[in-house]
Amino acid sequence: MAISERERSEIEAANASGTTPVVFIHGLWLLPSSWANWTDVFKQAGYAPLTPDWPDDPETVEEARANPNALAKKSLKQVADHTAEVIGELEKKPAVIGHSTGGLLAEMLAGRGLSAATVAIDPGVFRGVLPLPASVLKGVGPFLVNPRTRSRAITLSYDQFKYGWTNALDENESRRLYDTYHVAGSGMALVQMGNANLNPWTESKVDTKNPDRGPLLILDGEKDQTVPWAIANAAYKRQKRNSGVTEIKQMPNRGHSLTIDDGWREVAETALAFVKRFT
Repeated sequence: MAISERERSEIEAANASGTTPVVFIHGLWLLPSSWANWTDVFKQAGYAPLTPDWPDDPETVEEARANPNALAKKSLKQVADHTAEVIGELEKKPAVIGHSTGGLLAEMLAGRGLSAATVAIDPGVFRGVLPLPASVLKGVGPFLVNPRTRSRAITLSYDQFKYGWTNALDENESRRLYDTYHVAGSGMALVQMGNANLNPWTESKVDTKNPDRGPLLILDGEKDQTVPWAIANAAYKRQKRNSGVTEIKQMPNRGHSLTIDDGWREVAETALAFVKRFT
Protein backbone atom coordinates (compact mmCIF):
# COMPACT_ATOMS: atom_id res chain seq x y z
CA MET A 1 0.00 0.00 0.00
CA ALA A 2 1.31 3.43 -0.96
CA ILE A 3 1.76 6.11 1.66
CA SER A 4 -1.30 8.38 1.52
CA GLU A 5 -1.26 12.16 1.19
CA ARG A 6 -2.42 12.45 4.80
CA GLU A 7 0.34 10.14 6.01
CA ARG A 8 2.91 11.94 3.84
CA SER A 9 1.97 15.30 5.39
CA GLU A 10 2.39 13.83 8.90
CA ILE A 11 5.81 12.41 7.95
CA GLU A 12 6.94 15.76 6.52
CA ALA A 13 5.70 17.64 9.59
CA ALA A 14 7.47 15.21 11.91
CA ASN A 15 10.76 15.49 10.01
CA ALA A 16 10.52 19.28 9.82
CA SER A 17 9.84 19.57 13.56
CA GLY A 18 13.14 17.98 14.58
CA THR A 19 11.33 16.39 17.52
CA THR A 20 10.82 12.72 18.33
CA PRO A 21 7.95 11.20 16.32
CA VAL A 22 5.27 9.11 18.02
CA VAL A 23 3.44 6.60 15.82
CA PHE A 24 -0.07 5.69 16.98
CA ILE A 25 -1.53 2.41 15.69
CA HIS A 26 -5.25 1.77 15.98
CA GLY A 27 -6.74 -1.69 16.33
CA LEU A 28 -9.77 -3.48 14.97
CA TRP A 29 -13.06 -1.55 14.95
CA LEU A 30 -11.50 1.93 15.06
CA LEU A 31 -9.89 4.37 12.60
CA PRO A 32 -6.78 6.59 12.90
CA SER A 33 -9.01 9.52 13.89
CA SER A 34 -9.71 7.72 17.19
CA TRP A 35 -6.29 9.01 18.37
CA ALA A 36 -7.17 12.70 17.95
CA ASN A 37 -7.15 13.50 21.69
CA TRP A 38 -3.87 11.66 22.18
CA THR A 39 -2.09 13.39 19.31
CA ASP A 40 -2.99 16.77 20.84
CA VAL A 41 -1.49 15.75 24.20
CA PHE A 42 1.73 14.44 22.66
CA LYS A 43 2.09 17.45 20.37
CA GLN A 44 1.77 19.79 23.35
CA ALA A 45 4.45 17.71 25.10
CA GLY A 46 6.88 18.33 22.24
CA TYR A 47 6.44 15.21 20.12
CA ALA A 48 5.46 14.83 16.48
CA PRO A 49 2.41 12.53 16.22
CA LEU A 50 1.59 10.26 13.27
CA THR A 51 -1.51 8.09 12.85
CA PRO A 52 -0.88 5.67 9.97
CA ASP A 53 -3.74 3.89 8.23
CA TRP A 54 -4.38 0.23 7.95
CA PRO A 55 -4.45 -0.49 4.19
CA ASP A 56 -7.59 1.03 2.61
CA ASP A 57 -8.80 2.73 5.79
CA PRO A 58 -11.59 5.16 4.84
CA GLU A 59 -10.99 8.71 6.03
CA THR A 60 -14.12 8.98 8.17
CA VAL A 61 -16.37 6.79 10.27
CA GLU A 62 -19.25 7.67 7.94
CA GLU A 63 -17.34 6.43 4.89
CA ALA A 64 -16.28 3.28 6.74
CA ARG A 65 -19.88 2.48 7.64
CA ALA A 66 -21.04 3.13 4.08
CA ASN A 67 -18.43 0.73 2.70
CA PRO A 68 -17.51 -1.80 5.41
CA ASN A 69 -16.00 -4.25 2.92
CA ALA A 70 -13.07 -1.87 2.42
CA LEU A 71 -11.93 -3.03 5.86
CA ALA A 72 -11.99 -6.76 5.08
CA LYS A 73 -9.04 -9.09 4.36
CA LYS A 74 -6.33 -7.00 6.04
CA SER A 75 -3.64 -9.21 7.52
CA LEU A 76 -1.40 -8.38 10.45
CA LYS A 77 1.71 -8.49 8.27
CA GLN A 78 0.14 -6.12 5.73
CA VAL A 79 -0.55 -3.56 8.45
CA ALA A 80 2.84 -4.03 10.14
CA ASP A 81 4.67 -3.70 6.83
CA HIS A 82 2.79 -0.54 5.89
CA THR A 83 3.46 1.02 9.29
CA ALA A 84 7.12 0.05 8.96
CA GLU A 85 7.18 1.82 5.59
CA VAL A 86 5.90 5.01 7.25
CA ILE A 87 8.51 4.67 10.01
CA GLY A 88 11.19 4.19 7.35
CA GLU A 89 10.46 7.69 6.04
CA LEU A 90 11.14 9.29 9.44
CA GLU A 91 14.49 10.91 10.18
CA LYS A 92 14.31 9.98 13.87
CA LYS A 93 13.42 6.65 15.42
CA PRO A 94 9.88 7.02 16.78
CA ALA A 95 8.11 5.90 19.88
CA VAL A 96 5.26 3.55 18.97
CA ILE A 97 1.93 3.35 20.79
CA GLY A 98 -0.83 0.91 19.87
CA HIS A 99 -4.17 -0.19 21.26
CA SER A 100 -5.70 -3.68 21.02
CA THR A 101 -4.62 -5.21 17.69
CA GLY A 102 -2.60 -2.00 17.35
CA GLY A 103 -0.88 -2.92 20.61
CA LEU A 104 0.12 -6.24 19.09
CA LEU A 105 1.34 -4.43 15.95
CA ALA A 106 3.39 -2.07 18.17
CA GLU A 107 5.05 -5.11 19.75
CA MET A 108 5.70 -6.61 16.30
CA LEU A 109 7.39 -3.39 15.13
CA ALA A 110 9.42 -3.14 18.35
CA GLY A 111 10.51 -6.72 17.69
CA ARG A 112 11.82 -5.54 14.31
CA GLY A 113 13.93 -2.93 16.10
CA LEU A 114 11.91 0.01 14.73
CA SER A 115 10.79 1.66 17.99
CA ALA A 116 12.63 3.90 20.46
CA ALA A 117 10.03 3.14 23.15
CA THR A 118 6.80 1.18 22.89
CA VAL A 119 3.48 1.28 24.72
CA ALA A 120 1.16 -1.65 23.99
CA ILE A 121 -2.32 -1.00 25.41
CA ASP A 122 -4.61 -4.05 25.82
CA PRO A 123 -2.47 -5.80 23.18
CA GLY A 124 -3.82 -8.59 21.00
CA VAL A 125 -2.60 -12.17 21.29
CA PHE A 126 0.62 -13.36 19.67
CA ARG A 127 2.02 -16.87 19.37
CA GLY A 128 3.17 -18.08 22.80
CA VAL A 129 0.54 -16.08 24.72
CA LEU A 130 -1.60 -19.00 25.82
CA PRO A 131 -4.46 -17.88 28.10
CA LEU A 132 -7.92 -17.68 26.51
CA PRO A 133 -10.20 -16.49 29.32
CA ALA A 134 -13.93 -17.18 29.17
CA SER A 135 -14.76 -13.52 28.51
CA VAL A 136 -12.68 -13.61 25.33
CA LEU A 137 -14.39 -16.76 24.10
CA LYS A 138 -17.77 -15.20 24.79
CA GLY A 139 -16.82 -11.95 23.08
CA VAL A 140 -15.07 -13.09 19.89
CA GLY A 141 -15.42 -16.90 20.02
CA PRO A 142 -18.50 -16.93 17.74
CA PHE A 143 -16.45 -15.17 15.04
CA LEU A 144 -13.49 -17.52 15.40
CA VAL A 145 -15.53 -20.69 14.84
CA ASN A 146 -17.19 -19.32 11.69
CA PRO A 147 -15.04 -20.28 8.67
CA ARG A 148 -16.37 -17.29 6.72
CA THR A 149 -15.01 -14.77 9.23
CA ARG A 150 -11.58 -14.74 7.60
CA SER A 151 -12.83 -13.15 4.38
CA ARG A 152 -15.28 -10.73 5.97
CA ALA A 153 -15.41 -7.31 7.50
CA ILE A 154 -16.83 -7.85 10.98
CA THR A 155 -19.12 -5.25 12.53
CA LEU A 156 -19.94 -5.59 16.21
CA SER A 157 -23.54 -5.22 17.32
CA TYR A 158 -24.09 -2.67 20.07
CA ASP A 159 -24.49 -5.51 22.60
CA GLN A 160 -21.19 -7.07 21.49
CA PHE A 161 -19.47 -3.68 21.76
CA LYS A 162 -20.99 -3.12 25.19
CA TYR A 163 -19.75 -6.51 26.41
CA GLY A 164 -16.25 -6.39 24.93
CA TRP A 165 -15.43 -2.67 25.06
CA THR A 166 -17.62 -0.57 27.32
CA ASN A 167 -18.66 -2.91 30.14
CA ALA A 168 -17.03 -0.52 32.65
CA LEU A 169 -19.08 2.49 31.45
CA ASP A 170 -22.61 3.75 31.87
CA GLU A 171 -25.17 3.31 29.10
CA ASN A 172 -24.97 6.89 27.80
CA GLU A 173 -21.22 6.88 27.33
CA SER A 174 -21.26 3.37 25.94
CA ARG A 175 -23.80 4.34 23.29
CA ARG A 176 -21.91 7.55 22.46
CA LEU A 177 -18.66 5.67 21.84
CA TYR A 178 -20.38 3.10 19.64
CA ASP A 179 -22.09 5.80 17.59
CA THR A 180 -18.93 7.95 17.33
CA TYR A 181 -16.13 5.47 16.74
CA HIS A 182 -17.17 1.94 15.86
CA VAL A 183 -16.46 0.67 12.34
CA ALA A 184 -16.07 -2.79 10.80
CA GLY A 185 -12.83 -4.69 11.35
CA SER A 186 -10.83 -7.25 9.39
CA GLY A 187 -11.98 -10.79 10.12
CA MET A 188 -8.63 -12.01 8.80
CA ALA A 189 -6.64 -10.14 11.48
CA LEU A 190 -9.06 -11.38 14.15
CA VAL A 191 -8.65 -15.00 13.07
CA GLN A 192 -4.85 -14.63 12.89
CA MET A 193 -4.79 -13.65 16.57
CA GLY A 194 -7.36 -16.27 17.55
CA ASN A 195 -5.38 -19.05 15.86
CA ALA A 196 -1.92 -17.78 16.83
CA ASN A 197 -1.10 -20.87 18.88
CA LEU A 198 -2.62 -23.34 16.41
CA ASN A 199 -0.84 -22.18 13.27
CA PRO A 200 2.98 -22.47 13.28
CA TRP A 201 3.14 -20.05 10.31
CA THR A 202 0.92 -17.41 11.93
CA GLU A 203 1.58 -13.75 11.24
CA SER A 204 0.57 -13.07 14.86
CA LYS A 205 4.07 -13.46 16.23
CA VAL A 206 6.53 -11.15 17.96
CA ASP A 207 10.31 -11.28 18.18
CA THR A 208 10.52 -10.75 21.93
CA LYS A 209 14.26 -11.46 22.10
CA ASN A 210 15.62 -8.83 19.71
CA PRO A 211 18.15 -6.78 21.75
CA ASP A 212 17.09 -3.74 19.70
CA ARG A 213 13.49 -4.04 20.85
CA GLY A 214 13.88 -1.11 23.24
CA PRO A 215 11.81 -0.23 26.33
CA LEU A 216 8.26 -1.61 26.44
CA LEU A 217 5.27 -0.81 28.64
CA ILE A 218 2.14 -2.95 28.54
CA LEU A 219 -1.02 -1.27 29.86
CA ASP A 220 -4.21 -3.21 30.54
CA GLY A 221 -7.65 -2.23 31.76
CA GLU A 222 -8.64 -4.01 34.97
CA LYS A 223 -12.13 -4.74 33.64
CA ASP A 224 -11.16 -5.43 30.02
CA GLN A 225 -13.13 -8.41 28.72
CA THR A 226 -11.52 -8.40 25.26
CA VAL A 227 -7.89 -8.47 26.45
CA PRO A 228 -8.12 -9.47 30.12
CA TRP A 229 -5.18 -9.25 32.52
CA ALA A 230 -4.31 -12.92 31.97
CA ILE A 231 -3.49 -12.21 28.31
CA ALA A 232 -1.60 -8.96 28.95
CA ASN A 233 0.39 -10.53 31.78
CA ALA A 234 1.28 -13.56 29.65
CA ALA A 235 2.62 -11.19 26.98
CA TYR A 236 4.59 -9.36 29.68
CA LYS A 237 6.14 -12.60 30.93
CA ARG A 238 7.42 -13.38 27.45
CA GLN A 239 8.58 -9.83 26.81
CA LYS A 240 10.42 -9.41 30.11
CA ARG A 241 13.02 -11.97 28.97
CA ASN A 242 14.26 -9.20 26.69
CA SER A 243 17.33 -7.21 27.75
CA GLY A 244 15.36 -3.97 27.42
CA VAL A 245 13.19 -2.37 30.09
CA THR A 246 9.85 -4.20 30.26
CA GLU A 247 7.00 -2.99 32.47
CA ILE A 248 3.31 -3.69 32.92
CA LYS A 249 0.62 -1.62 34.59
CA GLN A 250 -3.04 -2.21 35.21
CA MET A 251 -5.44 0.73 34.83
CA PRO A 252 -8.05 0.39 37.60
CA ASN A 253 -11.75 0.13 36.69
CA ARG A 254 -11.08 0.45 32.96
CA GLY A 255 -12.40 -1.60 30.05
CA HIS A 256 -11.19 -2.04 26.47
CA SER A 257 -12.41 1.43 25.49
CA LEU A 258 -9.84 3.10 27.76
CA THR A 259 -8.14 5.00 24.91
CA ILE A 260 -11.34 6.70 23.69
CA ASP A 261 -13.68 6.94 26.69
CA ASP A 262 -13.92 9.81 29.19
CA GLY A 263 -10.89 8.49 31.11
CA TRP A 264 -8.57 8.54 28.09
CA ARG A 265 -6.36 11.32 29.47
CA GLU A 266 -5.09 9.26 32.41
CA VAL A 267 -4.04 6.50 30.01
CA ALA A 268 -2.43 8.98 27.60
CA GLU A 269 -0.47 10.62 30.39
CA THR A 270 0.71 7.23 31.66
CA ALA A 271 1.95 6.39 28.17
CA LEU A 272 3.51 9.84 27.75
CA ALA A 273 5.41 9.55 31.05
CA PHE A 274 6.90 6.24 29.88
CA VAL A 275 7.88 7.63 26.47
CA LYS A 276 9.48 10.70 28.09
CA ARG A 277 11.77 8.48 30.15
CA PHE A 278 13.42 7.04 27.06
CA THR A 279 13.20 9.67 24.31
